[in-house]
Amino acid sequence: MVTGTPGSDPTSADTAREAAVEAALGKLDLDAKARLLGGQDMWSLPELPEIGLSSLVMSDGPIGVRGIRWTADDPSVALPSPTALAATWDPELARRAGVLLAQEARRKGVHVLLAPTVNLHRSPLGGRHFEAYSEDPYLTGRIGAGYVNGVQSGGVGTTVKHFVANDAETDRFTVDNLVSERALRELYLAPFEAIVVNAHPWGIMTAYNTVNGTTMSEHRYLVNEVLRGEWGFDGYNVSDWMAARSTTGAIDGGLDVAMPGPRTVYGAPLARAVRDGHVAEATLDGAVRNVLRLAARVGILEGAEPAVAPTDLPAPVDGEALAREIAHRSFVLVRNEGALPLPEGRTVALIGAAARDARVLGGGSATVFPAHVVSPLDGLTAALPEGTLTYAVGADPNTELAVADKGFTLRAVCRDAAGTVIGTGSAPSGQINWMGSDLPDGVTHDRLHTVELTGTFTPRDTGTHSFGIKGLGPFTLTVAGTTYYDDVQTTDSDDPFISFFGDPELRAEVQLAADTPVTVSLTHVVTFPDNVPMKSVGFSLCHQAPRRDPDELIAEAAQAARAADTAVVVVATTERVESEGFDRVDLELPGHQDDLVRAVVAANPNTVVVVNSGSPVELPWRDEVAAVLLSWFPGQEGGAALADVLTGAQEPGGRLPTTWGAFTDAPVTQVTPSGGELPYTEGVFIGYRAWEKEGRTPSYAFGHGLGYTEWTYESAEAEGTRADGVTVTVRVTNAGTRPGREVVQAYLAPTGQEAPAPDRPARWLAAFAGVEATPGETVEVTLELPRRAFEIWDESARAWAFVKGSYEIQVGRSITDRRLAAPITV
Repeated sequence: MVTGTPGSDPTSADTAREAAVEAALGKLDLDAKARLLGGQDMWSLPELPEIGLSSLVMSDGPIGVRGIRWTADDPSVALPSPTALAATWDPELARRAGVLLAQEARRKGVHVLLAPTVNLHRSPLGGRHFEAYSEDPYLTGRIGAGYVNGVQSGGVGTTVKHFVANDAETDRFTVDNLVSERALRELYLAPFEAIVVNAHPWGIMTAYNTVNGTTMSEHRYLVNEVLRGEWGFDGYNVSDWMAARSTTGAIDGGLDVAMPGPRTVYGAPLARAVRDGHVAEATLDGAVRNVLRLAARVGILEGAEPAVAPTDLPAPVDGEALAREIAHRSFVLVRNEGALPLPEGRTVALIGAAARDARVLGGGSATVFPAHVVSPLDGLTAALPEGTLTYAVGADPNTELAVADKGFTLRAVCRDAAGTVIGTGSAPSGQINWMGSDLPDGVTHDRLHTVELTGTFTPRDTGTHSFGIKGLGPFTLTVAGTTYYDDVQTTDSDDPFISFFGDPELRAEVQLAADTPVTVSLTHVVTFPDNVPMKSVGFSLCHQAPRRDPDELIAEAAQAARAADTAVVVVATTERVESEGFDRVDLELPGHQDDLVRAVVAANPNTVVVVNSGSPVELPWRDEVAAVLLSWFPGQEGGAALADVLTGAQEPGGRLPTTWGAFTDAPVTQVTPSGGELPYTEGVFIGYRAWEKEGRTPSYAFGHGLGYTEWTYESAEAEGTRADGVTVTVRVTNAGTRPGREVVQAYLAPTGQEAPAPDRPARWLAAFAGVEATPGETVEVTLELPRRAFEIWDESARAWAFVKGSYEIQVGRSITDRRLAAPITV
């Protein structure tokens, strides 16, 4: 019997819903059942009117709900990145983010959000680092559970991904990640398990990669025996897009839904496999049952009560206000020598191209299109008195062509083979990404012959502007009436997403004058290969502004800094550094940004550096500047939140969810397979566990973060020796002059004669909680250490083993800043 939550007794609503599912299943013939398990297009499953089943619609997340179309016509709220959300160390704030996203999903007609991503920050080189929460499985599980509970409280399903060990992007379709069973259990499976047990997600997405010789879309042991059997997961299991390779292998391996479609390994091939005796119909029925249960929960199966009644939906959420709150709560102040908050009435020089052209989200499938973006320049201009702020470009992190953005006004014109216009569509940022049935009104694949991106470009600067093309096939590029390219772009890569993630090709260099509009046109002849699972149209017009001499720009910035009381430099990564689809090769800031910081601080020692990246970067000047603030990818309200924090209207509330350090010191950096295999030779030692084991000192430790007040830790008292867990009561005092919030962190460290054992970390995060206090106020918080904190995975017994003995519960502000210790024996 399906339960409301794993291990709990079913409610009457659960029982009634399950009865409706069984009744619907009994009315379906073999072909209908098989058809239901394959995508009918990019984002949805087919409707089955014979049982009152509407089409189930999915959408990418995790910072916003894009919907089924890659378009700015229907904007989405863009929250800060998942790593930023984890930096708040606040599961309740994650729950509130989920409530907002459920609200957005319902507005867009979406039933299931393809999020959260709970893979770990195994290596800082992971290209999709920004889309995952943390290097620590416990923190990841807590934040992920909060997010899932929030989304599903709004009647929208979640899809926890990517199950499992999808921790890098290199060769992600084919890599075989070789992971010990202990590392799998203690690290990589742990967040999924915690979320299944504590949040009861309605979906799981299996990854592209292989684990220990079996592709995840066919991994019967991890899906059927562990996920469903041991943990009690009763939701649906969907493939990552185009990951399903074998009809029998996938269905027997526990994969319920193969996405996308209409060409899929399920549908007709699955029905044929059942008729031929290669697949048991009972196995097929199990998968259909899981999909129908999901449909019932989200309210699209006739006769079944949804899991959340319309009358029980959470109250509406102000998306802009929440995005701003999460941003300032996520900012991590890692250094402050008295420079922040900015004193009133002082002059500020804001420096950096990233301050003007803000990057608020990471690249890839997490992309959404907010209605507006508040840049740091916008935010500080609004917050500071008139005449106190100056701006200088300083250095541009964009050293390569990027998708056309500022200054472009473009639309897409679709024509048939005769040249007749058959439809038009929006073209956000010069990028076309029409997947499956996502085409402009009136356009069909069989009639579509060409797509023209056409419009105007108004340059901000005079000089040589570079134009390029990202995509495959025939293109014609025309700028200001001159055709610069008319040929075919090809590649040797077999990556199906090359048009999305590939490098743009330089195709034109044009002399243009500032503020003088010119016409631009990029025409693409559309072809659809026969062997693709779905038809898609994807390409981009790319651009790079004139490249001024970096030394000249830096000199101007230094002059501006010298004339101000405080210099605020915003540095950043770009989409060519951090994105889905590829890993990083180093941790350096692109362009001349390090040179810029050094020049500015030489001109003005009172320099604050804001680092806008989704994952760690090296900061070789960090000890020379007055303050360093990490802003992650802060979402659409990031600039307003930054102004709040810099001026002191809000406290920077974040703590590091992952270790920051130099690339040469990082213990785990191998993300490139050899011979198709990537051994996780480090075992259970990733993140802070590995830094401590290797005796290396990072730039900034896990859990670190400063505020605008001071805290003293008064006492820590541990209670309990039972197998069901231990509690520790901690008293802290706000010893500063401002109200503040502290994240009290508890680490568990073995202290017996054999501690630290060579096969166990020296200590690990076991509990945390946020507290707030006014100046001089003492507050008390009780942290609960779960039984799992005292367990290891015994590979010989293939079971969790409770490790008795002596421990210290070490309480403090980070993994290295431990203030109190409470001994305990269990």
